Amino acid sequence: MPKTPIKLRFSPSPTGLIHLGNTRTALFNALYSHGVNGVFMLRIEDTDKTRSTDEFTEQLQQDLLWLGLPWQEGPKVGGDNGPYWQSQRQHVYNAYYQVLEEKNLAYPCFCSETQLAVNRKVQLASGKPPRYAGTCRHLTAAQRAEKLAEGIVPTLRFHVPENQFVEFVDFVKGPQRFNTEDLGDFIIRRADGTAPFMYCNAIDDATMKVSHVMRGEDHLTNTPRQILILQALHLPVPQYGHISLILGHDGSPLSKRHGSRSVYELRQEGFFPIGVINYLARLGHSYEENHFMSLDELSKKFSFERLSRSPARFDAEQLLYWQKEAVIASNDETLWHWMGIEVHSLVPVEKKQQFIETVRPNVTFPQDAVHWAQVFFDEHLEYSDANLAILKNAGKQFFEETIKAVDTKGADFAAISDHLKQTLGVKGKALFQPLRVALSNEEHGPEMSKLVSLLGEELLIKRLHIAMKKV
Repeated sequence: MPKTPIKLRFSPSPTGLIHLGNTRTALFNALYSHGVNGVFMLRIEDTDKTRSTDEFTEQLQQDLLWLGLPWQEGPKVGGDNGPYWQSQRQHVYNAYYQVLEEKNLAYPCFCSETQLAVNRKVQLASGKPPRYAGTCRHLTAAQRAEKLAEGIVPTLRFHVPENQFVEFVDFVKGPQRFNTEDLGDFIIRRADGTAPFMYCNAIDDATMKVSHVMRGEDHLTNTPRQILILQALHLPVPQYGHISLILGHDGSPLSKRHGSRSVYELRQEGFFPIGVINYLARLGHSYEENHFMSLDELSKKFSFERLSRSPARFDAEQLLYWQKEAVIASNDETLWHWMGIEVHSLVPVEKKQQFIETVRPNVTFPQDAVHWAQVFFDEHLEYSDANLAILKNAGKQFFEETIKAVDTKGADFAAISDHLKQTLGVKGKALFQPLRVALSNEEHGPEMSKLVSLLGEELLIKRLHIAMKKV
């Protein structure tokens, strides 16, 4: 028999901007499928008509493409298993509803929400898990007709077999076993005729030939129900794997207060997509190497065996670390474009390459580049009170000798520092600090040799004269 092609999917609901939890799910599916030359499919689960919007659908696609995670099957790409919007697949769901009803594996339920809520409350009070009591399972045809005549619109429930076990091997968590007595008959069609997640998600995975379903562990208890549906319909059951959830530093569910943002917000802040990818790829998954890697490298070294069963902890500092690594790894043109038009307007064309080389280790976001462009090329340099104190402590002679050194040796930091050591006997912090402050109004920053070279002889002398006047 031919080997079944490997296909994984990402199936978001377009009810908001895509956040880091969903983004990591998309990434893991894309990494694995790419690494084994499989198919990464995008499916839009837009059955929530009140909250799903075209704007969110478009934005999540833009975000995935920005991250470098194109799909080989789905919206705008096409494929043999569409439509790729659940809102357009009702005819598929209806066909399988008919099969289940004909086999007496599903039945209409006329219970009201109030009645169901009361039953759940009673079960919880008696220490039992809340599940449907099977009230409508044994209604006769005449009783059903009577309720329909009363104008009650039923839902459709799946008839869960009694006293059986649903077993499967989770490719992340290992062997799983669920007793059907704990599941209860569940709704597979709402009163308005639409399909809830439990049903349409399972039907779509099977009919769209998804081989592996990798999703958050909050879906683990859904899996036995979905397996029962597929088995009842004699549809293929994919392999399931449930990845650990992402928690905040305090162990609570990840939220904005922990520093989590949407992908759109990260884009607006100036994050590099490959930096975000390098961070998320290690959030609940380990690599033998901890160096910065390309998407292709991350894909080739991604494996189910290295997925953690323990919750992942979001660390904003680690996200920044990989952002800095991305800045260092970027080529000059990419970095220049990322710095933005304000930097382009401040930095002289002839200084572009030198500016990039000078500030690269000192920028994390575009606004950092703007800051350094202003430091180096803005005419107005206003010293802070703390920095004025440093200049005054160095004394007028310090700047007189520095100006002499620049006049004779040019923008050569090594030669300038040697001159100051020989004439004034200064070294270390007493040499570097006042010189850096005088030239940049900063106590920390780019390497002094690069800073001096970037400013050039004319601007060096100009700033040294300003500093000397302040003394």
